[in-house]
Amino acid sequence: MTLSITVNDLSKHYKLGLTHAGSIRELTNGMVRRVFHRSPPDKSTVLDESRVEDGHFWALKDVSFDVGQGEAVGIIGKNGAGKSTLLKILSQITRPTTGRAVLHGRVASLLEVGTGFHPELTGRENVYLNGTILGMRKREINRQLDSIVDFAGVEKFLDTPVKRYSSGMTVRLGFAVAAHLDPEILIVDEVLAVGDAEFQKRCIKKMQNVAESGKTVLFVSHNMAAIRNLCSHSILLQNGRLVANGATEYVLGQYLSQGSQQQEIHWRAKDSDCAGADAAVLEMRIGTKNERRSEYFSGESIPLAFRVKISAESNQVDFGVELRDMHGSVLFRSYLNDAAPFPVSIGTHVYETEIPANLLNAGSYRVSPLVYVRRRVASAEEMPTLHFQVSLQYPNRERWQRSRMGTIAPVLTWNQSSDSSQDSFKYEQV
Repeated sequence: MTLSITVNDLSKHYKLGLTHAGSIRELTNGMVRRVFHRSPPDKSTVLDESRVEDGHFWALKDVSFDVGQGEAVGIIGKNGAGKSTLLKILSQITRPTTGRAVLHGRVASLLEVGTGFHPELTGRENVYLNGTILGMRKREINRQLDSIVDFAGVEKFLDTPVKRYSSGMTVRLGFAVAAHLDPEILIVDEVLAVGDAEFQKRCIKKMQNVAESGKTVLFVSHNMAAIRNLCSHSILLQNGRLVANGATEYVLGQYLSQGSQQQEIHWRAKDSDCAGADAAVLEMRIGTKNERRSEYFSGESIPLAFRVKISAESNQVDFGVELRDMHGSVLFRSYLNDAAPFPVSIGTHVYETEIPANLLNAGSYRVSPLVYVRRRVASAEEMPTLHFQVSLQYPNRERWQRSRMGTIAPVLTWNQSSDSSQDSFKYEQV
């Protein structure tokens, strides 16, 4: 197998209290922060005391793996696992502390909204700028321009400065540029979550086409369904270290087992998380007041409770719940006002509901609250998450207690009647 990427003992540390200027923008931002005595934000990793040695925080530690030409590889892990740091090194945005990474071919990456775009330049000018940086000739870019514009859907705004684009438009154009300018290696971070569902499907399809054409794709996502659909091979990062490397199904199993070992069935917000919000979730749990657990049989209903503070007008707020399966696919969303008008008054309230018995298949699930304020639904990724597991239990089917095919496993009510004359299927108009 021809290798496209080789990573050997890659490590990256940051000295605590200092900001590393890996680019001119970071250097400028650092100078401004020092003038105004502001602490630098670090979005790529979450500080963990176990990863601190001699005043240095190890964002990555001794990571090694190979990626073959034409492979689509998923990179998964919890927030702060080191995924973004790894992609920045592979994209040559920052340098490793030790170890080396060898990439064969032209690399295009989409790591953040606006990555590689100059805000003062128009969309058209940025397309040519990115192509030139990738080493393409003008006539090569000319051939791809119509495809890029059509995929991104920004034809009317092509000659408008990018700084006036919405985040969704910027992501669409950024992905279109990265995917169409003929890179040998395409690196895409979770930034696609900014786009709508239809655009995400098109992106997955485009990345599949890129991989099928013999190019290499590295894809970071918290959406396990997307990883599963695109990637046959995945790697799992945990606390800056590579802990699993192999077939996607195997790696996903390892990742999901991390969550099952530390099932969260109760969550409480910090005071600072709720300051100034029109509606804020203060606390949530799985189970009742007297019994909280993370494992249920399919024949049991699953109680949910949420304590919510409402500070906005009652007709501007709605509340609900979202359930996802082990692969990150949304199974359903349900709101207070679905069945009947449910006035939401200002104050602190406890909302209780339950997931019906005999509905879910065997597997792991995660539930998140949904807050609808002024026509905007907060993304489930912005909200706290609780986890639980379901095992099948059919009292009359002792030999069939394992997971069934399908997303859900409802127990339906059946009736039987004798009908030798076949009258039951004759249409009778009332």
